[in-house]
Amino acid sequence: MTRSTHSLTPDYFTELYASNPDPWGFTTSAYEQAKYEATLASLGQANYAEALEVGCSIGVLTRRLAERCGRLLALDVAPSALEAAQARCADCPQVAFLRAAVPAEWPPGRFDLIVLSEVLYFFTPEDLAGIADHLVAALKPGTEVVLVHWLGETNYPVSADDAVETIIARTRDHLEPHRQERTDRYRLDVLRARA
Repeated sequence: MTRSTHSLTPDYFTELYASNPDPWGFTTSAYEQAKYEATLASLGQANYAEALEVGCSIGVLTRRLAERCGRLLALDVAPSALEAAQARCADCPQVAFLRAAVPAEWPPGRFDLIVLSEVLYFFTPEDLAGIADHLVAALKPGTEVVLVHWLGETNYPVSADDAVETIIARTRDHLEPHRQERTDRYRLDVLRARA
């Protein structure tokens, strides 16, 4: 399978959601539900004052994260996905949504929790380097960065393992692996900011 040589564009995701409002089965897949449970169980704190979710899609995980966040900023590039996420989180006033294409449109601020679930392999190594730089700038002492990625074959720019290992390598002076789990279908890495 030939990999894309460019980061996937906002148009790619807009067209994807136009053809299927839940293209990865976030609302129906037993795999997704189990992965969300594992993601939430991996969090080291009961609550986070300021959180960021990059690539919130239709907001299924966002809704679950909101219960543990004082404020949560959720990003995506696809307008229809953001509309669905806003509707799903309509009773969560602590959640704000922003249409943004990272790394170029990374939001300002520093966060206690940053979640990148099923997104890093959409980017080229060059854009992953930019994401890593933004992560470092967005850290507070003790910030947790959660990376969750499917291990199957794709034509995305990089594999899950290459994407995650790039982030770990490029942030190693600021973040250290705190928890790493691997199933036959996905890997879950929690990195923690050095004090």
